[in-house]
Amino acid sequence: MKNGLVERETNEPVTRIVAVGGIKMEVDMRHAVKIEHYKVGTKVRILKKSSSYGEDYKTYGGVIVGFDQFEKQPSILIAYLKSSYGDAEIEFLSYNSTTKDVEICAADINFVPFQKATILEVLNSKIVEAEQHLLETKMKKEYFVKNFDEYFDKPE
Repeated sequence: MKNGLVERETNEPVTRIVAVGGIKMEVDMRHAVKIEHYKVGTKVRILKKSSSYGEDYKTYGGVIVGFDQFEKQPSILIAYLKSSYGDAEIEFLSYNSTTKDVEICAADINFVPFQKATILEVLNSKIVEAEQHLLETKMKKEYFVKNFDEYFDKPE
């Protein structure tokens, strides 16, 4: 019994009819290997350990943005969105054979982990905040130049 479910062991093979190039084959799915084909633009799901303590994992939506053909560590470059209430950050992951505590898989066509309008609203809000900070900093610079010049203009 696992998770309250009764498991039934059977020696019967789990098979599926698969057509490849017009040829039908019966495949034992217990021994079949699924091969994923990734390309730039492929939507992916990322399962990433959220902290160094415990076993807490989070899932993020991402997209493959490139392949880095390094000689020793070929990598898949993935942009993914970390969003929470009132915040949205685009982060990048270089996924390769040494990446720890992260798994990726192709995203199901129906997997939509966020709403476009909500993310755009959050990002637009961050832009407004940054523009206000820039304006405030320019005003402080102007005030400094105008009112603190006498500290630097010393008569000889």
